[in-house]
Order: sequence, then structure tokens, then C-alpha cells
Amino acid sequence: MRSQAERPQERFSLIRAFLRDLDDLVARPAPTPDTVQSVKNRLADLIRQSPTLPDPVKLSSASCYSRHLLYADPEGRYEIVVMVWGPGQSTPIHDHAGIWCVEGVVEGVIDVTRYDLVKMVGTAARMQTTEVIHAGLGQCGALIPPVEYHKISNPYERPAFTMHVYGGQMRSCRIFTQRDDGDYDISDKELGFSSPRPALAPLPS
Repeated sequence: MRSQAERPQERFSLIRAFLRDLDDLVARPAPTPDTVQSVKNRLADLIRQSPTLPDPVKLSSASCYSRHLLYADPEGRYEIVVMVWGPGQSTPIHDHAGIWCVEGVVEGVIDVTRYDLVKMVGTAARMQTTEVIHAGLGQCGALIPPVEYHKISNPYERPAFTMHVYGGQMRSCRIFTQRDDGDYDISDKELGFSSPRPALAPLPS
């Protein structure tokens, strides 16, 4: 019998089932922490099944981490992004523009450094590192604003792949750049995608 990966019409069936479950989860009238926990559990379950990813979302860049749009909910309730991290690539410290996010490691290892915004100092910020998480295959985390400040890096020798479920359309964020005095300058960053369109089309109604 041919495997799932060999049948084009079923190649992404695990991800399609995940999308159907996400539709149900985000439609439920539940508190945000409950929704996020349910999405986190479901993402961990998906990764355990070793889903096949479309080839376009696996493309890397030598200059910067890649940010590929895997799927966009037609109603704008959530988006799924796959990021590809080459050795030495990282984000700046950033927030999530008030949007919750669940993140899971599909391949490799990443470091997630979390921060607290202690206070604003004029037009700058004072921040404190709270923890550094070494996340490997299958490990998932979540951000629920106002707990939303972190950076992701790959200081290791092998590439890493992560999948991110955003509770909305995140098109910009604030980034925090440390100054000589220890405080952080704040600037706005527009967010784009390395791929021109979602890798997966909307689910049939």
C-alpha cells in the first residue's frame, strides 16, 4: 500500500485535520488562556505525527531567518507561519502586537529568551531577562499579551524549523534594541513573508 506521503491528494491530510480543529477551537466562546492552551496541545499533537510540510515553506535564506505563510484563515481569526532558522540566525527582541501566539519546534533546536517590560523610561524601555528556553523537537510554548516579549535564535550548527499559530494577522511589531546604558530603544517593524502567498489554500466549506 502506498504511504500518505506518496498520495498527493492526502499529502497534507494531517495539517488539514489540524486546521479543522483550529476552526473549532477559535470559534468556541472560551477565555483566551483556555483557547491558547487547547491550540498548544493540538499543535504538540500535530508535531508528534511528523506532518509533511509543503516544499515552499521549507526554503531557507542565507541572510536572515525565513518567515513563510503556511495558511491564512479566511475569516482572519488565525494564521499559521513556518519559520526556517539557519545556524546563527535570530530575531531581535520583539513583542507580538497584542496577539497571542503558540509556537512549536518541528525540526532542530532553538533558544527562546523571554523578557519582562519593567517600565518605560521616556521613549525607551527597561527590560529584564526572565528565562532562556532550549526548545527541541515537539516542544511548544505560548505567548498571551501582556506576556509577549521574547527573541528566538538558533545558535546551533543545524537548521531548525518552527511552526507558529497567531491569533490574528500580525503584520507589525515593536522591536527593542539595547543601548549602552542598558535600556532599550523601541522601533516599529513591518512584518512580511518570504513566500508571496499561503502555501495551503482555504479549506472547502
